Amino acid sequence: MKRSRFTESQIIKILQEQESGISVKEIARKHEISEGTFYSWKSKYGGMSVNELNRIKELEEENSRLKKLYANLSLEHDALKDVLEKKPWGLTKNGKRSDI
Repeated sequence: MKRSRFTESQIIKILQEQESGISVKEIARKHEISEGTFYSWKSKYGGMSVNELNRIKELEEENSRLKKLYANLSLEHDALKDVLEKKPWGLTKNGKRSDI
């Protein structure tokens, strides 16, 4: 995927120019982007502020970290469950101790 030459905060500032009354054609010419690019940015970032964008990024990073943590804990839980089911000194299926 091609990396944009504009940061997300710059994109939001470009979108805010339209709210101040500048036409899309002028904005596109000024920043050397196509009108299609402007409208795709508007559909993705429209109505956001820089603070909201930063908060969303933080939440996405935290969500990713928590998903990895859950996956690791789930694997450990499954491994421990397998070990407990196979131990020779535990109870057998009929409820009696196997070491007696």
